[in-house]
Amino acid sequence: MNKISRWFVLHPYWALTLVVLAALGPFLAKPFNLDDPLFIWVAQQIYLHPTNPYGFDVNWAQTVFPMWNCTENPPLACYYLALGAGVFGWSEIGLHFAFVLPALAVICGTHRLARHFCDRPMLAALATLFTPVFLVSSLTVMCDVLMLAFWVWAVVWWVEGMERDDFGRLAVSGLFIALAALTKYYGMCLVPLLGAYGLLIKGRPGRWMVYLLVPMVTLLAYQFATKLLYGHDLLFRAVEYTTFAEGLYGYSKIATVLAALAFTGGCAAVAVVFTLLLWRMPALAVLGGLTVLMAGVFLSNGAMWDESISSQWASPTSVKFQIVLWAAGGICVLVLAITDVLRRRDARSCLLALWVVGTFSFTAFFNWTVNGRSILPMVPAVGILLVRRLEQHFPAGHKVWSRGVVLCLAASAALALLVARADYLLAGAARENAREVCAKYRSSGKTLWFQGHWGFQYYMETLGASALDLANPALKAGDTLVVPLNNTILRSPKLKLETITPANIITAPKSRFLATMDQTTGAGFYFANLGLPFAFGHVPPESVVVYDHWLPPFPQ
Repeated sequence: MNKISRWFVLHPYWALTLVVLAALGPFLAKPFNLDDPLFIWVAQQIYLHPTNPYGFDVNWAQTVFPMWNCTENPPLACYYLALGAGVFGWSEIGLHFAFVLPALAVICGTHRLARHFCDRPMLAALATLFTPVFLVSSLTVMCDVLMLAFWVWAVVWWVEGMERDDFGRLAVSGLFIALAALTKYYGMCLVPLLGAYGLLIKGRPGRWMVYLLVPMVTLLAYQFATKLLYGHDLLFRAVEYTTFAEGLYGYSKIATVLAALAFTGGCAAVAVVFTLLLWRMPALAVLGGLTVLMAGVFLSNGAMWDESISSQWASPTSVKFQIVLWAAGGICVLVLAITDVLRRRDARSCLLALWVVGTFSFTAFFNWTVNGRSILPMVPAVGILLVRRLEQHFPAGHKVWSRGVVLCLAASAALALLVARADYLLAGAARENAREVCAKYRSSGKTLWFQGHWGFQYYMETLGASALDLANPALKAGDTLVVPLNNTILRSPKLKLETITPANIITAPKSRFLATMDQTTGAGFYFANLGLPFAFGHVPPESVVVYDHWLPPFPQ
């Protein structure tokens, strides 16, 4: 063992801190994008009015709504964001640096948890870090990684508390479950998960179950408080939104499950990269045959897929092949969890399997859309399962550990960093377009309007432009309207843009061969639209269309 390896073994948490900083540090200046503005605006409200986080209006979904009607998450992440801004400021670097701490907590927590499940916890922690979904999610200021930090440490304290009959640790775990649920409602899934683990360990109900009431009581108190403040139960409203969205998009369950498999394989790509080390030849042959069969059925049967979606892709065949590839990887992840239970038949293997399969089931059958953020919670469990499988196949000291594992981990890191870079460039392109548009077209005497949301909206409003209210448009003769093409909610039936010649099309470059959000390539990390978490292919530049000197009055 060389000096570096020895130091990693003797100082694992310092080593992981350095690796996390090295992975995230180059991207800390990433512009805000996608749903980041929602969390920033709530944090700014909290900074001024800490007892009323949603007490303001925002134009986010075609028209102006109260903020409580535009968010589907509880506000704890926004409180953390406000605290981080108080320390580091509101800049991109400051807020992203504040969110390095939750990312580090996830990786160190995975290492701590893996010590109970395998002999190489450092590998499990690194396998978690170097997944596309973890790196990309860690470079947002949204709630997902903070929730996962509470989640992982809740599992750590619960496992240790159950094994040692330490009710203090169980109480801390209950508190962490409550914090996870106040960060993102999905955190409440820890209650049945850890309850099942407790029953498997103890064999019967007991005093330990009392600590699972802590998050339930906390969430009920939150519901009561939001009812008093806003007149609505925000948790129930989030559930209603899921039902509404399912009816709105109306995707078939077959297509949704296929997309969930593709997201599982792509987001947790480390399990795919390690395939040759994880599975013996018979299993690989079965997987290869299943992939070929799935590709044949999928590519030849348009009824399995929404053709209105695939018609938007520049290269439908290429996208579908990538979907099949990553869907096969998603099957590998699920089989990894199930076979671990079949081989070991103990409470720990059941915990990991329920963790992975439960997260997949929520994404495929209950969440309002398939996206990377909903796959994220399973990644620590996948990292631990991967190491457990490797330890079954190779004895300690086997040369694979010095060659194959290092090579696969390096390949996983390269892929994850490439995806993170593509998302970084996407955010930068949206900001650059906003800056150029405002520099050219914002002037006194007329209003610069825009459609679209996400980071583009954040920077347009910061630079003085106004979001168009589609329910009550106020366009006047001489005004300028800007429409970003790679965005959402872009036009109203009243807005006949096709009858007007655009004055200009402004573009900004982004990654040319890899995308995280681009409908022409099938990439939809934050909103799947039944595509991929990221997609390889020709990626067009980020474009906005400018309609200058509006002549006719806007139709009322």
